[in-house]
Amino acid sequence: MGKSKTTKFKRPHFSTVGLPANAVKEVDAEKEEHDGDDDDGCPAAELLEKLQSPSADVREFACASISRVVQQSHTIPGFLQRDAVRRLGPMLLDSSLAVRETATGALRNLSACGGQEVCEDMAKHDVMTPLTALLRECCAGFESTAAQINDQKNAVEDVANEAVNLLWNLCESSNQALTVFNKSGLLDVVTPCLERHPHNVELAISAAHCLHTVTEDNPELLCSMNTAVLGALETVLLSSQPGMAHTLLKTLAAGTLWNVKGSLPAARQAQTLSAVVATLSQCLDLDAGTLIPELRQAEEARHLNAPAVTDMEDQAAGELAAEEMDDDVEAPKRNGKAAKNDNDFSDLLPRGKEELREAVALLTAQQTSLEIIVNMCCSDDPSDDEWEETSSSDESEMGADGLCDGLSNLMSPLCLSAEVHGALINHSIPEKVLKKTQFPRQEAMDVCHQNPSWKSLIKKMQRVQFRALTCLHSILSTMDAESLGGAAALQGAAQHLSTLVFGAAELPKDEEFLEAVISAMRSLLQMIASKNIPQHMTLQQLMSLSEAATRCEVVSVRVNAVAILGITGSTLAKEKGTAEALQMVGNALLQIATRDADLVVNGEALDALFDVFADGDEAETAAKNIQLLPALKTLQPVFKAKIRKEGRGKYTAQQLCVLDNIKVNLRRFIGYLEKVVKK
Repeated sequence: MGKSKTTKFKRPHFSTVGLPANAVKEVDAEKEEHDGDDDDGCPAAELLEKLQSPSADVREFACASISRVVQQSHTIPGFLQRDAVRRLGPMLLDSSLAVRETATGALRNLSACGGQEVCEDMAKHDVMTPLTALLRECCAGFESTAAQINDQKNAVEDVANEAVNLLWNLCESSNQALTVFNKSGLLDVVTPCLERHPHNVELAISAAHCLHTVTEDNPELLCSMNTAVLGALETVLLSSQPGMAHTLLKTLAAGTLWNVKGSLPAARQAQTLSAVVATLSQCLDLDAGTLIPELRQAEEARHLNAPAVTDMEDQAAGELAAEEMDDDVEAPKRNGKAAKNDNDFSDLLPRGKEELREAVALLTAQQTSLEIIVNMCCSDDPSDDEWEETSSSDESEMGADGLCDGLSNLMSPLCLSAEVHGALINHSIPEKVLKKTQFPRQEAMDVCHQNPSWKSLIKKMQRVQFRALTCLHSILSTMDAESLGGAAALQGAAQHLSTLVFGAAELPKDEEFLEAVISAMRSLLQMIASKNIPQHMTLQQLMSLSEAATRCEVVSVRVNAVAILGITGSTLAKEKGTAEALQMVGNALLQIATRDADLVVNGEALDALFDVFADGDEAETAAKNIQLLPALKTLQPVFKAKIRKEGRGKYTAQQLCVLDNIKVNLRRFIGYLEKVVKK
């Protein structure tokens, strides 16, 4: 059986910004007052009209109101129909700093909540021109602004923070915006925002998120890399300021340096790689299960001395933020693929929620660290993404005509460079990743359940676990057994995964968890089988997992479940007295090959059948008992017709290559079974 290839993680599309707690009621009142103004109940017309007011206060209020209203996605068409993008664009260079900030925030929310189409529309309406000018003015303002007293925020930096977030959103979703970024020298404009990290970590994090996004798969930008940018990133990476916000900042800098590794001077590459992996390792060392309850206790202790009114305002705003953070939606990616939107709505949190901000930063940093490690383990080959839901056979004659040999090699182990492999091992990354695959600690879950503002962290803790499982799959796919600790370590990992899946009375039903854990399990069982290492998952357990997977809508879950059955069956076929168990496996695979609606899953099931029943007395006995030959003869014309009818347009060229070879192998395997019958 072939290995499954992990798709590289792309940076998620973040994030809207909310109004201060004391402004929410005003905007709600404004909205109610004008609900009858428009046919769709959206106050777009009047708010946009107020942008032309000679009063800066009115313009600021209009922008702030738009910023709030567009977070209700159904209102966005009303604003777009009234040319909101073109009318808000000039406000980025308004004479009032407050108007600049709220106008940029309104466009930021519009870009985040409106998705890719709105971002493309913004780029077409040339929002990048005033945005670029605004950012350049902000950077010039950094130099001239006097030092802030008592930690008061710099107004210019507030504007810059909104502008960088808008830039980030646009470049994530619009190729046109990314092209402008590359050609307009915006790298040198965002870098000074990163350099503000000793004084304004919020702005620096926004800049780091933006840089992490724009440097990914962007060879044109690599030509613009210079010592100033690389130096700023390395300074952040080597900084030692405390707190989870700085941990997140350093993690994003590490990810950016990994993205631009080709631009590093050869003499510094090894040292930088070591610093990058050390940063990820330190982040994964942090125990969120312990830190989150501690942060919550610190918040409670601080509130004992806080005024009651402030508590109420903070709670209202915090609950609003929690509602926004719970809204995980499908967000379009720059490369056209949909991916889960890991919204970071920490900007919605009021100033009284420092501990919650720290908790969000911690979990975001750990999720990002795991995604970076996955990307380190993935080939840079452009066909990686095509392999998300496909498979190939190592043991059958799949590659006999040579069509897919190269594709199989993409998924061969030990494709890591010696430097990356060594750095990951030296910093104990495999062990730390395995530890993060545990379920979130119950104490932390209870703390979050008990407070509405913290409830959104439950999904974030779970997502760290899911990313760790995906990361484990990548590590298992690219490292050898000895590097991972040998037979004992692999058996321990298998026992751990078995507990995750089979430890409760019922099998888990969460699709994201299933997708992650079953891919890790497939890679681990593949390695264990190749080394003839005993493993303790029973056939009944694996059959129940396969049955649960067949009900899952995610194709990769079904593909990996089939592959696990194939691996298990191939192992059983080498042992004595296993004909009955092989019959169970064979019947399950036949059913999937016949009934699953997806051709990739059908093909994986046939591929597994070829492996399981390719050789051996037990396999021959089982094949006869389940009438495998007549079943495959019946299936053959149906499978061929399905490829011909559904193949073009629905499946990628790489997938069709595999399916065509499976079709050829099906004919050959039927011929083999016919010879077995004639013995």
